[in-house]
Amino acid sequence: MRHIIAPNSLHHLFLPQWKRAYPGAKLYAPPGLRRKREDIVFDADLGSVPSPDWTKEIDQVLMHGNLITTEVVFFHIKSGTVLFTDLLQQIPADRNSGWRAMVAKLDLMVGPEPSVPRKFRVAFTKRRAARKSLDHILAWPAEKVLMAHGTPVEKDARVYLRRAFGWLTA
Repeated sequence: MRHIIAPNSLHHLFLPQWKRAYPGAKLYAPPGLRRKREDIVFDADLGSVPSPDWTKEIDQVLMHGNLITTEVVFFHIKSGTVLFTDLLQQIPADRNSGWRAMVAKLDLMVGPEPSVPRKFRVAFTKRRAARKSLDHILAWPAEKVLMAHGTPVEKDARVYLRRAFGWLTA
């Protein structure tokens, strides 16, 4: 393994263990994580310009404007796959029960397809910056969309992304 990437400031708990397991790998920090995890030594920061190590294979953009986190969204060029972490989610309706099921439903995390949870929608306070990032994503020739918490979108990816983020562009 040559690279260990935290895609946003919410996914960091096991970075030290990964670095110990792969001491030769470069460890990358998304915006905000260096301040949050001063105990971790990062080799580089992630931005909207891909590392020279993967620029021919993967494009990326920071999804700006959110108070919760700035997520790095990746695009694998050869497969036409857009990679999200937390900005798109879909939890199976039967996974939770009681109050947890209600919270998931109210947060728009339960539905027929992955969507942007309500907490992230509300936290996009800098809409102009978010739209600029989204324009970059929508310009990719996307064929598929993968996310950490949801069902993969395997067809009509560009149409799906416009629908999933339609609330931001309206």
